[in-house]
Amino acid sequence: MTSKPSGVVGAFAGWTTRRWLRVGVAGTLIVLAVLGSLGGWAMWRTSQITAGLVDRRSPALVESIRVEEALVNQETGIRGYGLSGRRDFLQPYAQGVAGEQAALKRLRPLLGDDGRARADLAEVERLAGTWQERIARPVSAASPEQAAKISTARADEGKTAFDSLRRAMTRQQAHLEQERESATRQLRQAVTLRNWMFAIIAGVIALVAGLVFEGLRRGVTGPLSRLGSAARDVAQGRFDRTLDGTGPADLRRLASDLESMRLRLMAELRFSEEARGLLDEQAEDLKRSNTELEQFAYVASHDLQEPLRKVSSFTQLLQRRYGGQLDDKADQYIAFAVDGANRMQNLISDLLVFSRVGRVHNEQRTVDLEEVLSTTMDDLSVRVEETGAEITHDPLPTVLGDATQLGMLLQNLLSNAIKFRHPDRPPRIHVGVTPAEGTWEFEVRDNGIGIEPEYQEKVFVIFQRLHTREAYPGTGIGLAMCKKVVEFHGGTISIDPGNRPGTRVVFTLPAPPALSAPTAATAVPDRETQS
Repeated sequence: MTSKPSGVVGAFAGWTTRRWLRVGVAGTLIVLAVLGSLGGWAMWRTSQITAGLVDRRSPALVESIRVEEALVNQETGIRGYGLSGRRDFLQPYAQGVAGEQAALKRLRPLLGDDGRARADLAEVERLAGTWQERIARPVSAASPEQAAKISTARADEGKTAFDSLRRAMTRQQAHLEQERESATRQLRQAVTLRNWMFAIIAGVIALVAGLVFEGLRRGVTGPLSRLGSAARDVAQGRFDRTLDGTGPADLRRLASDLESMRLRLMAELRFSEEARGLLDEQAEDLKRSNTELEQFAYVASHDLQEPLRKVSSFTQLLQRRYGGQLDDKADQYIAFAVDGANRMQNLISDLLVFSRVGRVHNEQRTVDLEEVLSTTMDDLSVRVEETGAEITHDPLPTVLGDATQLGMLLQNLLSNAIKFRHPDRPPRIHVGVTPAEGTWEFEVRDNGIGIEPEYQEKVFVIFQRLHTREAYPGTGIGLAMCKKVVEFHGGTISIDPGNRPGTRVVFTLPAPPALSAPTAATAVPDRETQS
């Protein structure tokens, strides 16, 4: 007795949540489809009976009554004309004939395939035709004197014929009234059946919903809730909590996987505890290294600068005092020493500026680049005048960043454009800006000697030079510093490989939220500085 239930349980034990849901949904859909079909049939039957009652039975009875009224009007008009001889008594007769024809035209299609109703209509039409042929038409067509004679001669015949016609119309209307009452009873029965059907459907849907809810609670949400509670305990640090699974097969597999993960986490935790000690030691070493780097920067800015200035000063003094008194070799050596000291001093200064980017100047606020560019162009005014350079720019926006660093960025880019000018033409430099999604894209375009494509990535490497110091002085830090400033502000910088002639440096800066674009974004010079 116990083997069969255990076999059934074993058969369902391998079912996953998806399979349970598929079977449950399929069964529910079948039940709902059957109930929907029954409900649809009940609705269809009700609508059919309603349509028959509203569109056929009631209109047919109404039209039959109109036929009777039209025939009564004809009889009244003919009788009045026969008695009085006045032609105006024929007006009700003419209206009755027209009304009869119109009512019969509407009544015939309403009877459809109803044999008894068509037989009643045929009998009414036959008797009406007999009365009209024997009484109505002869009287209406005769003169007043003849109409009176015909009416008197055929009075009994006319009365008998019209009484027969009345009885036929009464039978017809009685039959139509019976059919309408029968349709009304059927409609009430159909409405009652429909209401019971929908009540049963609602009850079955409520029962299915209850079963689905209870099945999900027992088979899915309950096991998931218990498993989630255990997982939260593990997440809060209770790694000794065992994760047991119940319910469908996939939930049990999930619990098994979580249990394996818990065991692995415990192993990783033991390993991380060991690694944390090493990380603490490395952090201490890194802190000590940063302290040493700061001390080195201080030494480079003070201690190394002082003896270097002394060497440079005394070498220059030696050059001024004894220049020309020694031989040419001695003067050349002194010039080499002065030049080397000066270059070493410039190199140390540039290195200090490079190291301070993002460390010393780090005041994030809204910066008006129009003001920054104006200050930069004032600083470069002497070189602009000496070289005959012309600098134009678009209306520049307001960005979020550090004003000092952004000034260094523009000054390096503009001074490079002036420095690497073409010998055959004066420098023409343009600072442009284009709005992008959440950023501003800037360009510094010149007509100088340009940069070959193979060197357009190397120029951003510190100390990378493409020319000798004799051709173009400098330390090779300028573009590396520009890249560091732009990346510190969350942007990118690159050289446009397709720009000819000259160089086009493109960089982006983030736009502050809720700030509008400048009034114009076209390359119309807002300010010019030219020789």
